[in-house]
Amino acid sequence: MNFAKGHGTQNDFVVLPDPQAELSLTESRVAALCDRRRGLGADGVLRVTTAGAALSAGVLDRVPDGVDAGDWYMDYRNADGSVAQMCGNGVRVFAHYLRASGMESRDEFVVGSLAGPRPVAVHRADATTADVSVDMGKANTLGPGEAVVGGRRFSGLAVDVGNPHLACVDPQLTAEALAALDVAAPVSFDPAQFPDGVNVEILTAPADGVVQMRVHERGVGETRSCGTGTVAAAVAALTAAGTATGTLTVRVPGGEVVVTITDATSFLRGPSVLVAQGELSEEWWREQQR
Repeated sequence: MNFAKGHGTQNDFVVLPDPQAELSLTESRVAALCDRRRGLGADGVLRVTTAGAALSAGVLDRVPDGVDAGDWYMDYRNADGSVAQMCGNGVRVFAHYLRASGMESRDEFVVGSLAGPRPVAVHRADATTADVSVDMGKANTLGPGEAVVGGRRFSGLAVDVGNPHLACVDPQLTAEALAALDVAAPVSFDPAQFPDGVNVEILTAPADGVVQMRVHERGVGETRSCGTGTVAAAVAALTAAGTATGTLTVRVPGGEVVVTITDATSFLRGPSVLVAQGELSEEWWREQQR
């Protein structure tokens, strides 16, 4: 059972090539695989398959709107084993893996997800590193919200990027204060507003086209980066600055990405790194089902 390990700005994933969607990805197996002591360790799992295969295998009960059966399909699972709609960093790693493994030869193709189609452009790729852009679709703002992070209350903007976000821009927040904030601690928010949970981003106001961001992801906790979160952060930062469109560099603990917001869609461009490939023990895999 083959796997690869990769990351996008240190948001790391176990990649499982499974063209026919035959693997049984139970919550217990995914959680064990992502555990940094008893498994490989990761923020999530990317199953590489096609939308048609996922439908035939029962992974999907229908092909998501806008996705063709022949499109690649990113079956993304959070570290706790739960199914997630979208992962912007994961799409870049997914696309990189397809190119590096020889499963895909095109520079531009579509990656399907529960959030719909995500067209990608691979600007450069080798066996280890890649530079990938993702058309993330239109990010929709859903109004104000609040969250308590690290014992502090922040006001933010709810943004739908295919998954729910609350991006909190604090004009008084310095990069040093952001670095000292306890983002890893449990966060609180209005469950009536976010009944399925929410990813919470805390960020500085834009300065010279750059914002600093940290994120607490639902089902995971703090991560070094969150691709959809950087899109939500850019939307919130631009909105706070009085504009609806523009390009920002978003710096996270794991590196930086460039986000462009237009009237029609949003684009996320950043790196991908494939650090290892190997083979999972079949016996270990069976044990995780128990």
